[in-house]
Amino acid sequence: VSEILRLNEDPNVQGLALDLPESLYSSKVLNAVKPEKDVDGLSSVNLGHLIHGDVYDCLVPPTVCAVMELLEDIGGKKVLLVGARGAEGAALQSVLQRKGATVLSCNWKTPQLQSELGHADAVVFGSTKPDDVPVSWVKPGATIIHCAHGLLSETHNYGQQNNPAAEKTVGSLAVAMRMQNMVKNMERWIQSQQYRKWDLHCLKLQPLSPVPSDIEISRAQSPKAVDVLAKEIGLLTDEIEIYGQTKAKVRLSLLERLKDQPDGKYVLVAGITPTPLGEGKSTVTVGLVQALTAHLNINSFACLRQPSQGPTFGVKGGAAGGGYAQVIPMEEFNLHLTGDIHAITAANNLLAAAIDARILHENTQSDKSLYNRLVPVVNGVRGFSDIQLARLRRLGINKTDPETLTEEEISKFVRLDIDPSTITWQRVVDTNDRFLRKITVGQANTEKGFVRQAQFDIAVASEIMAILALTTSLQDMKERLGKMVVANNQKGEPVTAEDLGVTGALAVLMKDAIKPTLMQTLEGTPVFVHAGPFANIAHGNSSVLADKIALKLVGEKGVVVTEAGFGADIGMEKFFNIKCRASGLVPSVVVLVATVRALKMHGGGPNVTAGAPLKKEYTEENLQLVADGCCNLQKQIQITQLFGVPVVVALNVFKTDSPAEVDLVCKIAKESGAFDAVPCNHWSAGGRGAVKLAQAVEKAANQKNSFKYLYSLELPIVEKIRIIAQKVYGAQDIELSPVAQSQVDRYTRQGFGNLPICMAKTHLSLSHQPERKGVPTGFILPISDVRASIGAGFIYPLVGTMSTMPGLPTRPCFYDIDLDPITEQVKGLF
Repeated sequence: VSEILRLNEDPNVQGLALDLPESLYSSKVLNAVKPEKDVDGLSSVNLGHLIHGDVYDCLVPPTVCAVMELLEDIGGKKVLLVGARGAEGAALQSVLQRKGATVLSCNWKTPQLQSELGHADAVVFGSTKPDDVPVSWVKPGATIIHCAHGLLSETHNYGQQNNPAAEKTVGSLAVAMRMQNMVKNMERWIQSQQYRKWDLHCLKLQPLSPVPSDIEISRAQSPKAVDVLAKEIGLLTDEIEIYGQTKAKVRLSLLERLKDQPDGKYVLVAGITPTPLGEGKSTVTVGLVQALTAHLNINSFACLRQPSQGPTFGVKGGAAGGGYAQVIPMEEFNLHLTGDIHAITAANNLLAAAIDARILHENTQSDKSLYNRLVPVVNGVRGFSDIQLARLRRLGINKTDPETLTEEEISKFVRLDIDPSTITWQRVVDTNDRFLRKITVGQANTEKGFVRQAQFDIAVASEIMAILALTTSLQDMKERLGKMVVANNQKGEPVTAEDLGVTGALAVLMKDAIKPTLMQTLEGTPVFVHAGPFANIAHGNSSVLADKIALKLVGEKGVVVTEAGFGADIGMEKFFNIKCRASGLVPSVVVLVATVRALKMHGGGPNVTAGAPLKKEYTEENLQLVADGCCNLQKQIQITQLFGVPVVVALNVFKTDSPAEVDLVCKIAKESGAFDAVPCNHWSAGGRGAVKLAQAVEKAANQKNSFKYLYSLELPIVEKIRIIAQKVYGAQDIELSPVAQSQVDRYTRQGFGNLPICMAKTHLSLSHQPERKGVPTGFILPISDVRASIGAGFIYPLVGTMSTMPGLPTRPCFYDIDLDPITEQVKGLF
């Protein structure tokens, strides 16, 4: 049984046939075989289908097939089964009766055996005939079939040449029928690998008014078990790794299985310049897929970013959507999830530790001592590791025997000569901790005076997060991790993670994080959660892999809705210029999220502050403020049009918005070039409140698409920055600090000039100044520093005083978050 269970879980085994002594054919053994792998058709599930006449869902046992082949026309005839017990006997009786035969079953000890044998038109011996039962008892001219397990090899000879009845043995015919079952099983397996229309059971919503808190709504819904959801959307059992009841990692092998499957439509959700409260991009993304799948019966997938713990306990709170358009369970979505951010933190900080340790060891040891420690003698043998051999090849040293290196080659091999003043790799933590923005490391006596200034970034700003979001395979991720530049050496040459010998270890820490996490919306439609937020200090998009897998799963007529961070000037621009270059995918339409609240702010309304009540301008009708603020919406539509993609404006409606304000926004949006503009009530009504948006998106996605990138990669770094500043932000020009200019010169000299640009800029204004709302013009965009994420594949300019580590406010969200010690329920998350 344990061997059967092992083979059940082996994805390379599609069928299982049992050849055992007759005494071992117990129900325990037969039912240990997975029904879908049961070539012999003897499990209770398979037998149940057979007896109920569900022929398509079952396999007829090979022995039964052989008997039926030998009996030929048996309609109206009497068939006697002798010694045919258990599953095989039940199957045989069922099939014979379906063919119109009168079937009687008995054992060898039945008192009326001789009489029954004398009346039967056909006799099937299911077990070896005892010697005290002569064949002469059988009715003359009747067909006798032997199908005992021992007869499969046809080695038994009953020697009944004088009997007038026709004797037949299933023998090799049963073996042939088993082979036929194997072929059928493989055909079924191949068919299961192909795409098919989803058989999705959507969850019903009963929206309440007033709308309860997000966490109350989430808890009021009972999510499907994630393995059920996975099966509904066409995932195979061996393609998911389940985390609890409602989350599962999806394996990348799916991409190979569905490689010939056409992609669905690719929709991006971006937004106008938001207030500090956020305008509901995640909510629109979730509401849109709920509408598409649960109400329009279109296969659709939402691809969202995993929220950072920083904002969850800081200002923003949860990021799973909101109201009746959210991912559930929302507390699992917002806290830890499947540990991807923890894996990134561990990998990032392992590399940071490796840098400082290497500097210390090189500064305190001779070449010989370093070499003896880096290439030690183990069990009398000294050998290079694979990553050390790769470093030797990069240095032009084509030797594999550690004993043959010259002193000069040893020195080149052991010394990275890192210049501490050029280290760009920082430690990270997923908490808003302002006091880590500048730190001093190496103050313990054990570090022998090698003190240097450093800093912490928020974990999701790590280059490893950017790599996770942009990678296309495990091999690609390994290569990208190895290319990460962490510093320069004393000659001004880049030092990489590969040089430090840590690439393999980083890949090991990231091996599970590379798989997207499957969850569901409130209406039971599928969601991928993968990669991280912070489009102001990173590229802030969900992963290429999640999008690619989702596009295959939805099929040609399906829709994948993926979300970009913050306004179209930041998240969307990076989506097009960085992510689309990495993925090769072409977007079908952009959904631009706007709110009356944000437009009023851009029209000159008072400051909006997180945690403070909204001023009356935002809760009462004010058409003039709305009209004045639509300049920001118009600008963001124009930015989208730079890329040649149709845009649909989704107006996220709040209860304080008047019908006149809503109509005005939609009218101005259409006049400004939007394909359509639709008010949405998904927050209060779920997918039903976004059906019109879904219909508009479906129409727009079928429009002619003339997608193009904003700039050529061949342009100099400064020119690419200038194009983004002028065409997207509306700046008059850019101004590089001396530090930024020297970094640009260095990266160009090192051969990194042909990479796309990832601007680190405030999300609260089109400019670098958060207080400048609407559409600022005539400003000079200051570039304070320029960094390079070579593994991720982009240059990373810092605009103005942009911080890569947020801070906690006076009253963080954690004041409201608590755990009930009895029920273990999280309270106050949002």
